[in-house]
Amino acid sequence: MERKEKILDWGYLNKYKIENEQILAPLSGEKRIVFFGDSITEGWKTIHPDFFIGKSYINRGINGQTTSQMLLRFRPDVIELKPKIVVILAGGNDIAGNTGPATPETILGNLISMCELAKANNIEVVLCSILPANDFPWKRGMEPADKIEALNAMILKYAKANDIVFVDYYSAMVDERKGLKAFYSEDGVHPNKEGYLMMESIVEIIISN
Repeated sequence: MERKEKILDWGYLNKYKIENEQILAPLSGEKRIVFFGDSITEGWKTIHPDFFIGKSYINRGINGQTTSQMLLRFRPDVIELKPKIVVILAGGNDIAGNTGPATPETILGNLISMCELAKANNIEVVLCSILPANDFPWKRGMEPADKIEALNAMILKYAKANDIVFVDYYSAMVDERKGLKAFYSEDGVHPNKEGYLMMESIVEIIISN
């Protein structure tokens, strides 16, 4: 009996493939914005879909993804959609080790590569801070709080040095233990509706300019 190897879509390149094929080129003057990230971005369109309705906003978040996976799909899920702006929010799953160990330098390097790809294609970049968390429900004991704080400092430093807009969700949502305020989340990692409303109030000031 011939054995067929299972073909793995490691970067989840097929998740939005059909949707992407149906998206037309932006109209003249259209300010198309792609929100690119992991479960925090993907959950946004489910928990508070009103943010995306009637706007030229495209959600390209995928649950559990690391920056390595996101970099792999940056071309089909961002560049080929021809947005004016890409809002990048990523890094928490790298710290959790979802696809294996990742140093802060590797995570930042992946984010830098995304920024460079965007700039080469005349797409403005908005880099977001990672949301606070003092534990990961799916991988307890990682003690991510200080790692997130340090990585956010690295992202901010890169953004400032390269004239990239930085969105600071972290400062508005962190509690006294460097975790996500309970008001904004049910599990300490993913925003609830109040969390997304807070994020929207911060990011819309940036992308509306």
